Amino acid sequence: MSSGLKIAVMGSGGIGGYFGGRLADAANVTGSDVSFIARGAHLAAMQKDGLRINSPLGDAHIPSVKATDDPATIGPVDIVMFGVKLYDVEEAAELCKPLIGPDTAVISFLNGVDSEARLQAILGAEAAVGGVARIPSNIAAPGVIAHMGPFAELDFGELDGRDSPRLNAFHAACEGAGIRSDLVDNIETAIWLKLAILSPFASVCCMTRLPGRIMVEDPHVHEVAVAAMREVIAVARAKGIDLPDDALESRQDMMNGFVNAKPSMLHDLEAGKRIELNGLQGAVVRMGVELDVPTPVHQVVYAALKPYLNGPPKD
Repeated sequence: MSSGLKIAVMGSGGIGGYFGGRLADAANVTGSDVSFIARGAHLAAMQKDGLRINSPLGDAHIPSVKATDDPATIGPVDIVMFGVKLYDVEEAAELCKPLIGPDTAVISFLNGVDSEARLQAILGAEAAVGGVARIPSNIAAPGVIAHMGPFAELDFGELDGRDSPRLNAFHAACEGAGIRSDLVDNIETAIWLKLAILSPFASVCCMTRLPGRIMVEDPHVHEVAVAAMREVIAVARAKGIDLPDDALESRQDMMNGFVNAKPSMLHDLEAGKRIELNGLQGAVVRMGVELDVPTPVHQVVYAALKPYLNGPPKD
């Protein structure tokens, strides 16, 4: 058993709910003390009936979880798993302040490529840690996380690449909970590789209003998705990001794992919620302009979805 980490999950949706739930479910093995920060009906359900995970990797029900909407009741922790929407980063980071001790790691498992810098601006350079979550999951109902794919993986690493006792301890806790995870030297590369699959996936699914199968089985949609991948990779390389030579091929290979999945952006679009358009497709367009890299696919997707940025367009 590990010495036992105190972990807070800021944002208990598809990412935080799944991985935090796995850690909470394995608390008797790892010694981890996991608290969830949530709100609304999801929080109420977790407080009443615990947290349920439905997953092809194994279902779980944690009948009693620590869940609150007030981080001050938790106090300083070792690890904050930060999993909110990109448009909520600043508000959630402010809420994290009572969780921060002298060596707390706030690991951003968000989409996009700028959340770490935004966390540093509020919580300090030492607190912010880079992370990547690869999992097709969402809140299926209050207190219930649906995982819809054959993979659920975490990457994380210090932004300066240094060896990290605090992240080694978190890595051990993840392994003890059966979570596939990797402590990486260059987390920035991993963050961009995720964007190179996520933005195309979200783009074609939101444009067609269909799940991932469409980009695998329809050759025209597949072609658009691959073109979007090329754009992200070109922007990354223009920024000096160290991507592997097979970045495009490996992203294309990942497509097959998304056949039965919907991106979170499509879930939000269908539910009439705000979407992370500015932090994903919009960011690729902005960086493309700055770096003189053409991004025509992303420009079309951004323009088509922009009316839905803050929910359904008003008549």
